[in-house]
Amino acid sequence: MHQALNDRQQAVLDWIGQGCPDGAWADSTYKVSAQALQSRGLIKNTKRRGHWSAQLTDKGRQDLTDRGIHPAEQNAEPPKPPDRKPASSRPRPQPKTVPKTRTSYADQLLEELAANDGCLVKPLESGPHAVNWASRVSAARKSGKIPHTQELYGYRTHRGYEIKLVDIPAWRLAELTPLHVPARLPKPHSVVAALQKLPQPMGLTKPVQGRALHIIQALISASERQGHKAALGTTQGAPPSHRRRSAPPHFTITAQGESVGFLVLQEQDRSEHVPTAKELADVEKYSRKRIDRYDYTPSNRLRFILRGGSPHRASEWADLPDRPLEEQLAEIAQEVGLRGEAAERKRRSDQLAREEQQRRWEAAIREARAAYAHAYRVKRLEEQADAWHQTKRLTEYVTVVRDHATSLPPGQERTETEAWLAFADARLQHLAKSAAAPKLSSPPKPSNDDLKPFLGAWSPYGPRSY
Repeated sequence: MHQALNDRQQAVLDWIGQGCPDGAWADSTYKVSAQALQSRGLIKNTKRRGHWSAQLTDKGRQDLTDRGIHPAEQNAEPPKPPDRKPASSRPRPQPKTVPKTRTSYADQLLEELAANDGCLVKPLESGPHAVNWASRVSAARKSGKIPHTQELYGYRTHRGYEIKLVDIPAWRLAELTPLHVPARLPKPHSVVAALQKLPQPMGLTKPVQGRALHIIQALISASERQGHKAALGTTQGAPPSHRRRSAPPHFTITAQGESVGFLVLQEQDRSEHVPTAKELADVEKYSRKRIDRYDYTPSNRLRFILRGGSPHRASEWADLPDRPLEEQLAEIAQEVGLRGEAAERKRRSDQLAREEQQRRWEAAIREARAAYAHAYRVKRLEEQADAWHQTKRLTEYVTVVRDHATSLPPGQERTETEAWLAFADARLQHLAKSAAAPKLSSPPKPSNDDLKPFLGAWSPYGPRSY
């Protein structure tokens, strides 16, 4: 019995059973499924002079018949040509060239991905004939045949070389409207105004400082139009060199409760250091003296470092030779919104998880209380049974002692025996009362410690587990 066919393979088998009518498939990916059908012995593929064809085997014909489908008649051999005139009486036909269709490795890979729901795991092999899957993935990326809404990934895993064709997130495909950076700041935002009042805002040089404030004004204005809030950060000037990239933010933008900090840095240009005569003399004089290899000078380029929330596009934006920071502001504004949306989704997910855990804990508490009540009643039942057996044995013993007491003459022994009988009768009455009227006992309210043995890994003090 062959392995169960998927929907696409079943459709290709039915199509071949109908005689392969034209127009059924928009592309040639059906050939991958046909190859799988041939490996199961259901069809036989042939390719002659660039023409692909397929025919049912007896096994494939039986498969269709079992499902109530009557396959079309298929000739195992091509039809005979009609009678023609003798060669001497007809013109010699011109030879026709049939173009050969050749499927590239990129096409084969994309066809396999389409037939396997966009995911493949290829075995990792070694040797001269091993397939370089990383190279094929790279070729497929460069082929221009991948839809613009999808991306192709390939990487090594413990299962082999995994290849995936995934959809690009909608936020990456969205068309962003460029943000306008004002040329002047007649009414700066309160954050920008606070930065202007500092002796050296963000530790930038004068030529760069004004541009940075204009960019911040545009970014904050766009964020507030989306309902976000901006605030001044804790860092005022330039962060120390050893904390240049990890210093607190100069300002923050809060989106849906998620605060994103912005650290503004001025890029440095590096150049080879030319030692001075004094430095050379100091090196000769002091053995531990070292000369710096490079000189660093402030440039006109800016860099924004974002911290807080879940990164989507990136965590840093900087001036590029062909794309200044002003042209990237729309992406930065979108990044703030995306981190806020991700934080909101996480809060909702965490809230749902807490509610679910609360429901499970409450159910566990109810079950523990029921189990405690059952265990309490079982214990009381066993105590009543023990009291009944004890009453029965004690009654027999008291009867024997009473018979013996009647035979005793008046005196101290008889007096002591009668006193013992009075005590024994009182005890018998108490035991008989417990054993003679059995009823379902009501357990007392359990404490947290009483419930612990019935809660398993749950805590009796709240919705958490050990």
